[in-house]
Formats: sequence, C-alpha cells, structure tokens
Amino acid sequence: MHGDSTPDESDLERLVPLFYARVRQDDLIGPVFDAAIADWDDHLERLVAFWSSVMLTTGRYKGNPMAAHLKHLATITPEMFDRWLALWAEVTVDVLPASKADALQAKAARIAESLKYALYFRLPPRAPTIRPQAI
Repeated sequence: MHGDSTPDESDLERLVPLFYARVRQDDLIGPVFDAAIADWDDHLERLVAFWSSVMLTTGRYKGNPMAAHLKHLATITPEMFDRWLALWAEVTVDVLPASKADALQAKAARIAESLKYALYFRLPPRAPTIRPQAI
C-alpha cells in the first residue's frame, strides 16, 4: 500500500496528458518532442505506464528510457532536461496535492540526473601507462 504522498493511477492518468500538453506548447522542448513522437496517444499511454512502474512499482512499463533518449542525443541538450523539470514542477503542483507533487518532482529529478550522466558524461581517455625500460 502506498502512502498519501504517492500518486495513484488516476493521478498519473490525469497528470501525464496535461504535462505533455504543456511540453508541446513550450518553445524550447516542444519542437523536440513533436519531431520525436509520431503517435502521441501511444506515447502518453506508455508514459503513464512508466510513471506507474516508477512510483507504484507496478512493472507496467516495458521500455528502455535510456535507449529512447540516446536516439535523440544530437537534439537534446542538458538545458532541455532543466526545462522539462521546471514544467514538471509547475504541472504537478497545479494538478496534485503538495505531498504527491513533491514525490513526483523528487523522482523526476533523480531520473533526469541519471539520464544526463548517461548521455553527456564521458570520462577522458586514459593516458597510456609509461613503464620504465629495463636497463
């Protein structure tokens, strides 16, 4: 059983379409999403399943968010993650009680950080090891 701070399925079914409607209107990230997503109904259904899996541990989502974002690496910038999070914060607060909004915002921030690290963080190449020559 989930506490009062955990959104339920009906919260997610209401939140996700409203959020992505706002995303699609955004000047920075809207064009990226519209270019990447051919079938919005299918995508929204998949995203409700994603958030259900993440927040309610339902296991409904069967996709790979990392692979989905890697396909668009040339288009996505780190600033776009920040804009997505800002819109997520606005919409969660508009739609849900504060405790549920806070829980969703915290989870989204952790997911965004993981995606940003995976997409943009690269270790520098290792310098060759120099071995002293035998005399």
